[in-house]
Amino acid sequence: MADRPPQPEWGIKFSKFFIIPQRVILAIMGFLAIVNAYTMRICLSQVITVLVVKKNITNHAEAAVCEPEDGDKATSRPGGDFEWSESLQGLILGSFYIGYVVTHVPGGMLADKFGGKWVLSLGILMTAFFSFLTPICIKLGAAPALITLRVLMGVGEGTTFPALSVLLSAWAPATERGKLGALVMGGCQMGSIAGNLFSGLILDRYDWPWVFYIFGAVAVLWFILFTLLCFSYPHSHPFIKPKEREFLMNEIPQPKEKPPVPWKAILTNVPMWSLIICQIGHDWGFFVMVTDLPKYMANVMRFSIKSNGFYSSLPYVVMWIVALSSGFAADAIIKNGCMSTTNIRKILTGIAAFGPGIFIVAASYAGCNRPLVVGLFTIAMGTMGSYYAGMKLTPLDMSPNYAGTLMAMTNGIAAICGFVAPYVVGVMTPNANMTEWRVVFWLSCGILFATVIVYLIWASGEVQPFDDGTNSNKKKEQPPK
Repeated sequence: MADRPPQPEWGIKFSKFFIIPQRVILAIMGFLAIVNAYTMRICLSQVITVLVVKKNITNHAEAAVCEPEDGDKATSRPGGDFEWSESLQGLILGSFYIGYVVTHVPGGMLADKFGGKWVLSLGILMTAFFSFLTPICIKLGAAPALITLRVLMGVGEGTTFPALSVLLSAWAPATERGKLGALVMGGCQMGSIAGNLFSGLILDRYDWPWVFYIFGAVAVLWFILFTLLCFSYPHSHPFIKPKEREFLMNEIPQPKEKPPVPWKAILTNVPMWSLIICQIGHDWGFFVMVTDLPKYMANVMRFSIKSNGFYSSLPYVVMWIVALSSGFAADAIIKNGCMSTTNIRKILTGIAAFGPGIFIVAASYAGCNRPLVVGLFTIAMGTMGSYYAGMKLTPLDMSPNYAGTLMAMTNGIAAICGFVAPYVVGVMTPNANMTEWRVVFWLSCGILFATVIVYLIWASGEVQPFDDGTNSNKKKEQPPK
């Protein structure tokens, strides 16, 4: 075990002002980090619906689109001045993930080596800076400028999940990993809720640049609070309560000089590849919903701006509730020995793939029945919430020492879908009608089903042999008792 450096006296005195344990404070701030990352990432999906020239719809048959929500074809959704095709819109929305992929592995390695605090916080701050610049790029009227800026925003956010995985591995005991992990990862849903809901409200009342200014300012405020309150490890936290410090240092392996990353063992590990493949399937379905659901609600269902923001965010409310509740349930099941870590992760991951696949396809057959469509999308995204206490925690289960690197690989490789999926959707929906979108949802369903089957067969929630730094996947023989 690593040496335990003494805690400063002033820190012990200051710790009395904190009622909430520091590991919970870190989880809350990690949750808010993802909320900020997602609001800045997805708000363009709402804004773009008022930037582009409105389509001239003349056929409202089932194969085309629905009647406007308010019955007024002229005012249901104002159009903009940009004549961007559906495929170009997909390229703009997806370009973020080009940069996002680039910094995943370097971010994970840096967080593993130096801790997650500054890797996480500086990435969010960088994204906020580019969020402030977004209106300038849009007003220039050049799509390449906006695409370049979105790539740079992705570079900033690419470190978010690897750094958070390292922070969780240092602060979350095994018996609390599900609930603390689900709390942090629940920021994905809450960020989607806030990004869609508040974008719609801001667009309804103010000019569109305020969307980027407000979300960027909130992220800067988060950066200030996070850097003051949170630290990479319990032993380096100056004002953690001594009792909590002792508990965490006994429950969690403390950082020590690690051997180089065992790349050979990781790249030849079968459970690792099952995790990557399943992550690709999940991300395809998730990015189709996050990036393109506002466009579906605007172009096909023809909701007004305010309604679009509300109904696009509603599915993520249920998703967040399911994510939190499944995290608590997973911890209780594992703690009581009712089921192995591997099996509970597989069950939750299966729910998070089969549920969305079935219900997004069903939504495409619900026609223009708005309550039914919203309800089916809500169920689809709600069932996807169990993913955060399932597959998303598997890198921490497999290798606490290299959790950042594993998370970077799985999240980084799968994030390519964030670029490919919106572009493919744009190509498949040139007329933005219901029939074209139905094919998109069937494709997403097939990808979700195929990839989760791989995970269900080969995934593991046990610590892998390479966790000690050896380039081998062979389990070590236990000495005789």
